[in-house]
Amino acid sequence: MTSDLRAPRLAAVACVLVWVAMGAAGAEDADPDSQPAPADRFAVHGQATYVEQEDGAFTAPYSGPNSLTPDSGRETADVTLDLGARLWRNAELWLDEEIDQGYGLSNTLGVAGFPSGEAYKVGRNQPYLRTARAFIRQTIDLGDATQEAGDAANQFADSYSKDRWVFTVGKFGVPDIFDVNQYAHDPRGDFLNWSAIEAGSFDYAADAWGFTVGAAAEWYHGDWTVRGGIFDLSDVPNSTRLDPGMHEFQLDAELEHRHRIAGRPGKLMMTVFQSHGRMGLLDQALALAQQTGLPPNTASVRSWRTRTGISFNLEQELTRDLGLFARIGKAGGNVETYEFTDIDRAQELGLSLKGGRWSRPDDTVAIAGMNNAISGEREAYLNAGGLGILVGDGRLPQPSTERIVETYYSAAAYSQIVFVTVDFQRIFNPAYNTQRGPVSVVAVRVHAQL
Repeated sequence: MTSDLRAPRLAAVACVLVWVAMGAAGAEDADPDSQPAPADRFAVHGQATYVEQEDGAFTAPYSGPNSLTPDSGRETADVTLDLGARLWRNAELWLDEEIDQGYGLSNTLGVAGFPSGEAYKVGRNQPYLRTARAFIRQTIDLGDATQEAGDAANQFADSYSKDRWVFTVGKFGVPDIFDVNQYAHDPRGDFLNWSAIEAGSFDYAADAWGFTVGAAAEWYHGDWTVRGGIFDLSDVPNSTRLDPGMHEFQLDAELEHRHRIAGRPGKLMMTVFQSHGRMGLLDQALALAQQTGLPPNTASVRSWRTRTGISFNLEQELTRDLGLFARIGKAGGNVETYEFTDIDRAQELGLSLKGGRWSRPDDTVAIAGMNNAISGEREAYLNAGGLGILVGDGRLPQPSTERIVETYYSAAAYSQIVFVTVDFQRIFNPAYNTQRGPVSVVAVRVHAQL
């Protein structure tokens, strides 16, 4: 849909949001004590992020359709307006409208652990408007003990029972709920690399912008949380369009345990996904390519299949300012990657330090190391000239793990509103190719939030 049609749609949806919220607030037989004050019925948040990123010269004896280009630079920019309204007790409606512009390095190709989470798989020179999120969240309290939730994007300041159900339905991102880590999860505020902000093997349901339509349920009980969800997959892998009505879908489940070690809080999560859709087997694509003499293409052998993966996510506070985080994951390596990136096995370890020790409590310095790997079937597929979602140098005669180190310093330039970040990444064996690289990537990020 073109942007000139999206503007009136945004106005119409906003009017409906206000009308529904006001109607719910004034419904008959409502308990006056349960209704929020007028000032709390609505919320408006906004953010703007600009990233300038460049890679340096590196060894590149050959290139393919999905290769990273040496000595290149790109920029991305996005502005988001988050509108929220309370519908009834503990029910919220959120609408996120976003303007995007720019490209990732090499059109978001060439590295499985891509160096910018602010770069979508869709790039444009001119700004364009799209709906990122439109969902309803219902919380049902199950006990008396409460905990506070601060005012933030897509979240009202409120108090909820520690034991509760949370239901979310509509359009949002699977990582909004699953595989969350306070130290490595937000490319607008912490790490930029794709395999730092999520488990690289977590092939979560999404369109090319990272969002989908579905439903999730969360049950909080004591130190435990159980989550489950069902979401639309794209109509074809790595597509800008979802396949509606759960014709192709993904099931996600997560078990989280919160703990304290030496009095310091932490949590450990196990996340499982299973995608059900039209996917191609890599060995079948290779066999057909040998018969035809053409490069292998999974699109020619797609049939109804499943792809399953599992990952573990740890975050642990070590001191008041220092936190440790780690992820490890594995996904089926004989089936084409469907949505995220070309990683079958992922490992991540890092540290994040707040600046209280040097009188800059809102600053953060952090470092992470990632190891990404693929199956033997995927190595053979890429060596024969096959293309993945992000990688494909035309050949892969000497494959190895893709190793990445990322470090950044985020400085609070104006209170807790404007942050300026300098980011550096060193990528060894980009796209699993020992004959290309290593490559250095530097970035500057400016982020403002209200």
